[in-house]
Amino acid sequence: MEVQGCVAIVTGANRGIGEGFVHVLIEQGAAKVYAAARDPASAQHLVDQYPGKVFAVRLDVLKPDQIVEAAAACPDVSVLVNNAGVSTGKCLIGADDMSAMREEMEVNYFGPVAMSRAFAPVLKANGGGAILNVLSVAGIVAVPNMGGYSPSKFAMRAAGSCIRAELAGQGTSVTSLIVGSVDTRMASHVKGSKEAPEDIARAAMKGITRGVDEIDTDRFAIESRAALARDPKGTERGMAKMLHAKELSTGR
Repeated sequence: MEVQGCVAIVTGANRGIGEGFVHVLIEQGAAKVYAAARDPASAQHLVDQYPGKVFAVRLDVLKPDQIVEAAAACPDVSVLVNNAGVSTGKCLIGADDMSAMREEMEVNYFGPVAMSRAFAPVLKANGGGAILNVLSVAGIVAVPNMGGYSPSKFAMRAAGSCIRAELAGQGTSVTSLIVGSVDTRMASHVKGSKEAPEDIARAAMKGITRGVDEIDTDRFAIESRAALARDPKGTERGMAKMLHAKELSTGR
């Protein structure tokens, strides 16, 4: 499908990668973008910037009723961007309890799956369309100091493959975005070079136009996959060292 003329909904659109998607979708000719956020007022700056093009939608992916309401309120959607996510930085064993990892699984896995289920009929009605799942290098390489986040992204990557198979018959493409180091609030503690959110979104748009199943969106993602292919065990050991690192860096 083409980005030109599409109608998209972006979860977590009020900042970071989500906001980058809104800018790039409009830049590349989307007819309309629903900027979904837990607090619609937090996305008002995008509505003001693109009057008649961007519309704020109340949506917390942890609340099934709001997902149902969003699907009903946005019947013209042809592109679903599952971007909303959370990282608590807690380990699996060292955390005081399992509340953080449960939250990460709820937001990063069950949320996008619920969105895909709710919008699958909408996409079908509008010609098939596309689903973009914003994942992470931590979804292809286990990162112990992101003990709940990393498994949730692994799970969503697998879910994307399952959803792709289920929706192939209605012409819906499903693209997993493997994101490395991006200049967002979530990665504010990481040193070194980081990509602009808009560049991640531009890479993702190629997934729509080319129907690609999975895209490494930036240099860090590409290099991480290459390292994993060359030396899986060495990469695993390198990730383990991050548990004791005083400072995290992209290496550049």
